[in-house]
Amino acid sequence: MKSFLLAGLSALLVAANAFAQNPPAAPAAPPAFKKVVTTMDLKDGDTVVFLGDSITHQCLYTQYVEDYFYTRFPNKKLRFHNAGVGGDRASSALARFDEDVASFKPKYVTILLGMNDGSYRDFDKAIFDTYQKDMTTLLDQLAKLGATAIPMTPTMHDARAARLRGKSGEPRDTYYNGVLALYGAWLAEQAQVRGLGFVDMYSPLNHLTLAERKKDPAFTLIKDAVHPDAPGQVVMAQAVINDICPKSQVSNITIAPKDGKPAATAGNGKITDFSATDARIAFTFTGNALPWVLPPEAALGYKLTAAGHRNSGEVFAARGLKPGKYELKIDGQSVGAWTDAVLGFKVELQENDKTPQYQQALKVALLNKEKNDTATRPLRNLWGSLKGKRSQLAQLAAKKDPTLDTKKAEFEKWFANDFKTGVAKLNAAVDEFDARIYQAAKPQPRKYELVRVN
Repeated sequence: MKSFLLAGLSALLVAANAFAQNPPAAPAAPPAFKKVVTTMDLKDGDTVVFLGDSITHQCLYTQYVEDYFYTRFPNKKLRFHNAGVGGDRASSALARFDEDVASFKPKYVTILLGMNDGSYRDFDKAIFDTYQKDMTTLLDQLAKLGATAIPMTPTMHDARAARLRGKSGEPRDTYYNGVLALYGAWLAEQAQVRGLGFVDMYSPLNHLTLAERKKDPAFTLIKDAVHPDAPGQVVMAQAVINDICPKSQVSNITIAPKDGKPAATAGNGKITDFSATDARIAFTFTGNALPWVLPPEAALGYKLTAAGHRNSGEVFAARGLKPGKYELKIDGQSVGAWTDAVLGFKVELQENDKTPQYQQALKVALLNKEKNDTATRPLRNLWGSLKGKRSQLAQLAAKKDPTLDTKKAEFEKWFANDFKTGVAKLNAAVDEFDARIYQAAKPQPRKYELVRVN
């Protein structure tokens, strides 16, 4: 027994000596994760590119995001470039990257791709691998450019809408919305690993659709199953604003007693010429922003998402008033009448179409709609034509078609004359519209009157 204990002790001493001479490696330090981008930090003169497929080519969610910036930050002259082309995949975006993205020297580039990349079928590993490879290359290219990428999940594929139209096709209309969810999950992980911005387009569209179908089983925001209509594009714009855009209130005016007398304070603006009696309060307010107002076709989406309340707060409150009812006028226009109790809490004015601010913001939105209808969308149509013509040439080359040289010559002539001239002309038109829009969006001094009516 004694010899056994001595042998054991000897073995322990040997092991201890070996441990001292060769200690085990320290555990690996946990990886240092990058901080994700949560807000676009935009300065005067910066450019934002919206890169995408036909859903971006529609010029709707991009237009509504532009409206937000035009009215919320009218003193920042930002440049927005829509780079959407119908039918595009990540590989297609790479093919036009230098001409349609890099040449604009963007600070931020949102990316809405994936709907076409999945090929409208059940999950296929080879197709997904191609998407991963091309999207990885695209993200790498943007990093080399010095731009911050903001990947956005693919939008919803509405199988029920397809069935309602009698154009259902399997397995597309059983599985494809789930396939897009997987693509979006991979993209979200890439954004986190790389420390990029990120926008979840998929969830808001799906959640709102499911909520509304509890009331109306035939409800849809995407009548053709793929391309959201104007109300659905409001949901998309809201997702962009919520997930990545800088926030600020439109205005917050509060009248309250101070040292026994009525006084006024303002958020995001300045009050001058203040005067008050028991029956009338008057002042001039010059704001720094306008409410986020959208064209009439977007009204349903604006309502369903409570867009005004969530992202366009224009608040007016008056406390310490004598009991009674009071009428509020702005620039001589009556915008409503409320009791002292209601005014003491607050009144939200952002959706009040009687206010001069609302009417001014609506003019901005309609002018931007004209820009997108007459300049931006035709510009994207030209890019779509370029894609189609290049594809035709590639097909002729693959077939060794004898007319290839003639077709190439015709293409070069079209490219030099029609395409380049058209692009330059339409880009100039966009710039001209932007100058008019920023002029129209400039906030004006407004005269407020709060008068007791009974």
